[in-house]
Amino acid sequence: MTNQQLYAKKFAKKAVENGFSSDYIEKCLSYANPLLEKNLPVVYNIHHLSGLVGYNVSYLKRAVKFSKYFYREFEIEKSNGKKRKLHEPLPSLKEIQLWILNEILYKLKVSRYAKAYVPKRSIKEHTIYHTDEPFVLTLDIKNFFNSIHFDSVESLFKSIGYSEKMSNLFTKLCFRENELPQGAPTSPYISNLILKDFDIKVSKYCINNDVKFTRYADDLAFSGNLKADEIKELVTDELFNIGLKLNYKKSKLMRPNQPQLISGIIVNKKAQLPKKVRNSLRNELFFIKKFGLQSHLERTNQEKPNYLKHLKSKINYVLQINPRDEEFVEYRKYLNELKQS
Repeated sequence: MTNQQLYAKKFAKKAVENGFSSDYIEKCLSYANPLLEKNLPVVYNIHHLSGLVGYNVSYLKRAVKFSKYFYREFEIEKSNGKKRKLHEPLPSLKEIQLWILNEILYKLKVSRYAKAYVPKRSIKEHTIYHTDEPFVLTLDIKNFFNSIHFDSVESLFKSIGYSEKMSNLFTKLCFRENELPQGAPTSPYISNLILKDFDIKVSKYCINNDVKFTRYADDLAFSGNLKADEIKELVTDELFNIGLKLNYKKSKLMRPNQPQLISGIIVNKKAQLPKKVRNSLRNELFFIKKFGLQSHLERTNQEKPNYLKHLKSKINYVLQINPRDEEFVEYRKYLNELKQS
């Protein structure tokens, strides 16, 4: 017995027991079948969703009506020194969003060119693909998350089989005041799904012109014997079709005789972090070994209680990009034996 047949049997039995007509049962099963075929949860209304996520209807209604009060706002520093504003959902709303992510969104395929926010894909996959190429072009999508439209996401839920009301509710639960919040667990994968057709259209051009292409969130990378202006025009047109824009200030064409950087990683001959970053880590390890950890912290006026953990994460990032870097393998081994009081 198939999943659909089993569901139909159980649903019909329960519906009959509760006095529902055969027409109503048929209508419900007609709605359920396309979702079951995609292995997606069948959700009929807000009351049904309430039971599935474990939060009462009044909470769900408040979360979508007064969305800005269900997030905490904070800032993080970007690599260029500027601040990025994030909105993280409060624990209860985050739990609901994680249900939407795991039960619905993760069951939908994104393009193979999307390398960020996809299980079992990483920034290494995004960068290593472009090593040892004559030209590297990087492009950036302007105001990425904030520019993704509510209607586009609502249409996404409709396209996979959910009713107009449920598609609207799912979208509202993923949005904060009509914006896709950077900080919500659902936002990254939603962005990949919205850009799926964009990725495919751009990739067709690249395949026909022997150009390599990957996308890491809002960072686009192209490599090979490419025509930069032609690619920029194509990307601009395709982004316009989905309401997005190219950030021309961040467009960069890199030739063989200069450092070719993709998402902060050098790809000229092999993928690795820039010398400046690696040398900075070397210096820190040198002084820790020479003076000891505590003495180094005092000499540099380092007050971070998680300094050692932060340093280990930097070393691990170097090794994520290049696991065979024996020098940094030794650094990691050394740090693992240290303890910060």
